[in-house]
Amino acid sequence: MEKNIPAEIELIIPILPSMELAASKTAQAVADYLDLDEEKTAEVTMALIEACINAFEHGKGKDKNVYIRFILQEDALVIEIKDKGKGFDSTKVEMPDIEKKLHSQRKRGWGLQLMRELMDDIVIDSGADGTTITMTKKR
Repeated sequence: MEKNIPAEIELIIPILPSMELAASKTAQAVADYLDLDEEKTAEVTMALIEACINAFEHGKGKDKNVYIRFILQEDALVIEIKDKGKGFDSTKVEMPDIEKKLHSQRKRGWGLQLMRELMDDIVIDSGADGTTITMTKKR
């Protein structure tokens, strides 16, 4: 029996501790529905958790929500994560030095690089009205 794949699923989560886990549960359900293998599902979930944590930490605008849209396609899963914070210049984010990070007190700062490694494509659109990260995982 052929699945009728819906065009998209939207999720709005408040910027509160551990709410990235709600997003990860939805990602798991979507990945299961699309029959993604276990490795791809784990990669999608981990990248989404990182994107949510970044939005929580850096997207501190008046709107205290993060907007997530899962776009289901025949050949890919596209996930958009949007916050309405002040934005940032993604070209000025330095690649983390693994050796320095391992011996540093501050272990954060790996998020964007981790997302790039886990997903097939990542696009960052950021400005004064917020940031949208669009991540794609091919099926």
